Order: sequence, then C-alpha cells, then structure tokens
Amino acid sequence: MLLCLQIENFALIDQLELEFGAGLNVLTGETGAGKSIILDAIDAVLGGKVSSRVIRTGTNRAMVEATFTSTPPLTAWLSEQEIDLLDENSVVISREITATASNIRSRSRVNGVLVNRQIMGGLRDRLVEITAQGQTVQVGQSAQVRDWLDLYGGNSPMQQRQKVATSFNAYQQAHLALEKRRTSERERLQQFDLLTYQVQELATANLSEPNELEQLAQERERLNHVVDLQQMSYKVYQALYQNDHETPAAADLLGDSEVTLNDMVEYDAQLQPLLDLVRDAQTAVMEVGRQINAYGEDLEADPQRLEEVEERIRELKQICRKYGPTLTEAIAYYQRIQAELAELNDSEQSIENLEQQEKACFEKLTQASDQLTQLRRQAAANLESRLLSELKPLAMEKVQFQVEILPTSPTATGADKITFIFSPNPGEPLQPLTEIASGGEMSRFLLALKACFSQASTAGTMVFDEIDVGVSGRVAQAIAEKLHQLSQRNQVLCVTHQPLVAAMADRHFRVDKQTINQNKGKKANNGNGEQRTVVRVTTLDNLTTRREELAQLAGGKSATDAIAFAESLLLQAANHRRQEES
Repeated sequence: MLLCLQIENFALIDQLELEFGAGLNVLTGETGAGKSIILDAIDAVLGGKVSSRVIRTGTNRAMVEATFTSTPPLTAWLSEQEIDLLDENSVVISREITATASNIRSRSRVNGVLVNRQIMGGLRDRLVEITAQGQTVQVGQSAQVRDWLDLYGGNSPMQQRQKVATSFNAYQQAHLALEKRRTSERERLQQFDLLTYQVQELATANLSEPNELEQLAQERERLNHVVDLQQMSYKVYQALYQNDHETPAAADLLGDSEVTLNDMVEYDAQLQPLLDLVRDAQTAVMEVGRQINAYGEDLEADPQRLEEVEERIRELKQICRKYGPTLTEAIAYYQRIQAELAELNDSEQSIENLEQQEKACFEKLTQASDQLTQLRRQAAANLESRLLSELKPLAMEKVQFQVEILPTSPTATGADKITFIFSPNPGEPLQPLTEIASGGEMSRFLLALKACFSQASTAGTMVFDEIDVGVSGRVAQAIAEKLHQLSQRNQVLCVTHQPLVAAMADRHFRVDKQTINQNKGKKANNGNGEQRTVVRVTTLDNLTTRREELAQLAGGKSATDAIAFAESLLLQAANHRRQEES
C-alpha cells in the first residue's frame, strides 16, 4: 500500500506531500488541473520513462519519493536483492532526475540503496498496477492478452510456460545449428578441400625443426666456401702448431716461454701461477692446432649435397611465403589446420544427425505447447465465467465474451494466438473487443478485467486513471461500487470526474492549479514578483468541503440544487458501505 508521496520540482509541482490511506483514494479537479501529473510522478518513481519535460522550468533537478508498506513476500524479495528494510513495515523508493546541458540522468534508490532498471521493474510489479483507457491498445495485443490469461491461470500455466520456453530455446539452438550447417555446407566442402591440400603439402614438407632454415643457410655457406675454409684452416694450423717457414709457431713460442719461466721459478716461487698459465695455454694451442688440422683435412667439396641444401631452402621459403612468414608460424599453422580438418570431418555433426536433433526438439516443444494450450483453455473458461459475472453489475448484463485461442507457430510463450472477442448486444456476432467496444464499454471491461485479476495480482495498490470516462448515470454508479469493492482487497487510487465515484471515496483529494509569486511562494494577488503556476492538492477531510467539491463536479458551481445532489451522493455512498460491511 502507498502511504506517502513526496514530489519536488516535477512538472508543475514545486513541493507536494500526500498521505494516502487504505481503501478508495480519489483525486478530483477540473480538466487540466494536474491530476495526471501525480500519477505520472508515481509512474516515474517506479522506474517509468521520463524526459526533460518532467523537470520544473527554472530548475535542473526533480525528486519523487514514495513510501509503501511491506509484506512478507516483498521483504523476502528485497532480501534476495540484498536490500535491507529501514523498519519492519515500510519501503522507501526515491528517484532523482537531473538535467544536464546534453542529456537527462536519473538515479533510483530503494531504502537508500542504488538500484538498476531491472530491480525497479521487479519492484514495480510487486507494488502498483496502473490501469487507464490507454490500455485499449494492450487489450488488442495478443502477447499482452496471453500474459494476462497466464497470470490469471496461476502457477500451473506459468510453470508450464517456463517449460515451453526451455524447450523452445533447445529447439532454436538445434534449428540454428542445422541451418548453419546447411547454408555453410558448400563453404565447408570448399574449406575441407583447401585444408586437405594444405595439410598434405605441409606433411610432405616434413616440418619439425623451427630453426631448420637457419641451419641450412649455414651449411650452404660452408659448402660454397670449402676451398677457402681449407686454406684458412691450414694457415691457422701453421700459425698455432707447426710452421713450414722459419717463423716459429705459437706452440713453439709458448714452449720457449715455459722453459724460461721454469728457470725463474727456481729463484722465485711466486711465478709458479704464471708458469701454469703458460703450460695451459700451450696445451690449448696445441689442441686447437690438431683440431683445425683435422677439420681442414675432412673438408671436401660435395656438389650433390649443396644442391640438396639449395633445394630444401627453396622449398622451405615457399612454405614460409604461403603459411608463414616464418617457419615457426608455418609449423603452428600446420598444427591448427589439422585440428580444423578433423572438426570438419567429424561425422557426429553430419546434417542427418542435426536433422534428427531438430526434429526431436520440435516434438518436445510441440508437446509442451499443447499442454500449455490445455491449461490456457481451462483458465479461459474460468475467466469467461468470472468476467461475465463482473460485467453484469456494470450494466452489461447481456454482453457475450469469449477468450479465442487459435493455433500458431510455436514460440517461447507457446503456440497460441489469444484474442478477447466480444458482443455487447444479443444477436450480434462476437468480434475482437478493440474493434467494436465503445469508450464506455472499454472502461467497464478494463475495470471488470482488473477485478478478475485482483486476487492473482501481487500488487497492493491499484491505480485507475479516468477509468470512468464515457459513462454516466447508472453505469457510473456501478463503476463506483466496483471500485469500492476492489478497494476492500487492495488500496485503490482513482482519478475521476464522476461525482458518483468521488462520493464513494474513503479519502478524497482536490487538485487545482494556482498562480503564485515565485519570490514569496504565495498566491499572486498583485504584480510583485515573478508569477508561476503550481499544482496544489487539498485533502477534503470534512463533510462540508467534500460536499462542495461534489457539487462542483455535478453542477459546475455550488448552487443549492448541486449541494443537495452532493449530499444525496454522500448519503448513498455511506449506505452502500454499510450494506457491504453487514
């Protein structure tokens, strides 16, 4: 139940605080007085769409705060969202709307905790249900009618609908997999042929060593310079080990140095480490000389091997140009396309298998949809009976109404096209409600529909925006009684121009516009200060003020006859409430 609504700088409202009560809360006032602005504020604080126009001219920030009573299910849901209660019985929701130079921003809080749109949507469904004549469009939408019918049916249709959604998702995935395979079969075969050729080519190339190209380049250089290497190795051998000329080799010079140092050590033992170094150097030089000599003797020209190396280098460079640019990347590509080729060749993903999977999923979806259709037919029969009984007190005793359920292609919500069909007069054929119902008939139908859904709805507050437009007399009285009946189970907020409805209110508010001096915040009775229009709300909490307001609604002025009529309406409403209580 909505306890309190605080509004700041919202449209024509500068500051406003309203306290609502249980039962039927009615807002009245002249056309354009600002009644709908209050309902717009309720919609906005619960996450409704807003634009920069909702921010009062001359300001850049609007604020709406609503306080609701909590219920155990609501408390449990808030706990799941990790939102604590401020106290045991209330939930405070606020929305701040700020205008900047380029856009509009808003922030919503629940008990001081910032929340996103998804949470606000879930909270809105649990708190308030708004009904207006504008819902005529929704009545004509099969998807909306289907949602209403499932909600009316209770847990069984909703649970089965979830099974249908799961089955539809599985079918859709299977269907998409099949279509993807079908549409890509030609490309798959082309890709398969290409990868097969590439795998064969790379397998023939026998790629295993990423550094093979560098190693072959070195071998080619060696084979191309065999004679030079032989000559240079012999030159090194002579310089280090055995020189054919009179010039001594390095090994000979080191030998002479060793003899001299050996003599010196006899006189000074400190030179022993130097002697050891010379001996080591002589040994190393002699070893290098022997190895370089052996290297030179083993070198020989090998034209055939040189040709093989050249051919292998050409082959690897060709591989790199096609699959590289480096040999390492070519080897990695070879490994990757082997896996891709195996996947393309996977027999388990054949078209035949995918077709079987799709067929099985579709059969499961069809079965689940058929079960949902049966549950909907049961709910439709109950709704037809209940709605007709709700319409009779609204001066629609002879109306005919059916929930038409026609088969359609399965979707995530079933395989039904659902339409409300209606005939207001005996002998006339049933036709879609939105095509033949008058404004007054649509108002009564929506009211009766909400009466049917009131027990299934989780919302504690029902809002009706001029639901009584287009009716008068006995019908208006019937609507007033129906609204009061609904208010015994749910809090009802109603904007109305009907004195018959307003008279039935448990709490009555009058909305009007006033012109004030902006600087003083008082009614503008003179030219001092900037004049601004504001919306003001007065609680009509005594018999005199209510009588005067009802007289205004009935006759447009507080004439004697209008006052008498207003008194009769209040007396009639009081008698009706006493009869219901008894």
